[in-house]
Amino acid sequence: MGTALVRLAREHDLTVVRAIGLSGVGEDVGVLAGVGKLDVSIEHDVSALASGGFEVAIDFSNADALPRVAATVAATGAALVSGTTGLTPLGERALGEASNRAPVLWEPNLSVGVQVLSQLLRQAILSLGEAFDVEIVETHHRSKVDAPSGTALRLAEVAREARGGAELRHGRAGRPGERKRDEIGVHAVRGGDVIGDHSIHLLGKGERIELVHRATNRDLFAHGALRAAAWIAGKPAGRYTLSQVLALS
Repeated sequence: MGTALVRLAREHDLTVVRAIGLSGVGEDVGVLAGVGKLDVSIEHDVSALASGGFEVAIDFSNADALPRVAATVAATGAALVSGTTGLTPLGERALGEASNRAPVLWEPNLSVGVQVLSQLLRQAILSLGEAFDVEIVETHHRSKVDAPSGTALRLAEVAREARGGAELRHGRAGRPGERKRDEIGVHAVRGGDVIGDHSIHLLGKGERIELVHRATNRDLFAHGALRAAAWIAGKPAGRYTLSQVLALS
């Protein structure tokens, strides 16, 4: 994701001025990304950001690193856009604290298409009513460490809000009994090199609707993050969402 952000930044009229990474330390990030020399060397530790000199930081790190990233960026007053998934309670708290000092946008999936999918899901549930059961299935590559995906959990939350509350059922095995009317099924599939597929099944009597989003290129996440970064720069401190960036809410 880091090299994709660097490679695509110019398309969003953004300039890369700092880069933090675990590999390629000391090398020019532009050369590594294939866009030519940018005179920006990759730094190893997030503490390097404490000196500031940037308007927005885009974070695709990991759940353990996020609290430190959020605190360091917020201390500079710069905005933070994060697509890190598998957040712990500590990470959630760190984002909240950072938003008291700086603009913060966190999404488990920075795809524009997934944001539209969320809107379609909400509208479908409101229109169809409780007669339709909701099941969410996500598929990701074999190396993904968290399950279900953050996107699946966000979609489940959208469904719960539209339904007025429901119990999440993470998979089924043995003899779970008849499906409850007020439950939402969430299922995770892992294998191969799948970037990310999310399918929502709305099942009624005699008919069903399926809403599907498939990611075929990781650049889509970088485009969403860069679009969010251009939008959030200069905003007041607080929490923001990608749907606001896209004027969907």
